[in-house]
Amino acid sequence: MIKAILFDLDGTIIDTNELILTSFNYVLNNYLGLNIRKEEIVESFGIPLKDVMDHYAKERAEELVDEYIRYSLESHDKYIKSYDHVEEGLLKLKNKGFKLAIVTSKRRGTALRGLNCFDLEKYFDVIITPEDSKKHKPDGEPVLKACEVLKVKPEETIMVGDSHNDILCGKNAGSKTCLVNYTALNVEKIKTHNPDFIIDKIEDLIELI
Repeated sequence: MIKAILFDLDGTIIDTNELILTSFNYVLNNYLGLNIRKEEIVESFGIPLKDVMDHYAKERAEELVDEYIRYSLESHDKYIKSYDHVEEGLLKLKNKGFKLAIVTSKRRGTALRGLNCFDLEKYFDVIITPEDSKKHKPDGEPVLKACEVLKVKPEETIMVGDSHNDILCGKNAGSKTCLVNYTALNVEKIKTHNPDFIIDKIEDLIELI
């Protein structure tokens, strides 16, 4: 029986696609002189920021991460958007008695800022960020950490997200997995990782469960 639902943040609960693209473009162009295709940046969605910057310039990764965070926070409220269906879906799930959590690769301060822009933090019993685990998505440790705090077993949870890293993270922890159809990534590619469910909006989870 499903007792808890774990959600990725970016691209699942809040629409940060434009913010992420703009921030990456700013940092990679201004500091490395790179013009990266949108499709390549989108493929990195859901991967910890340090890992992405390591790929482009390992020796300058820390500097690039710091500049990305600075620019992203500075531009945050200008580019961030909400999904119309999310709050209604979270409210319905909460009223049904499900425990809800965020499991994100985004650092805690920025994650909370995004949630608070739309007053969504109140719906979640726990928020798991990279500061809470040694290993990160696609490893299962973040989901296992959420399960530990929520006092549920992995098989009693569903990990919901918009990227292959979310699906793999859930699978590696032993939880059910769910892909959101409104992802900015290539849906067909993510389907090859065999998510248990695919939804168009958050409240679709109620019928599935």
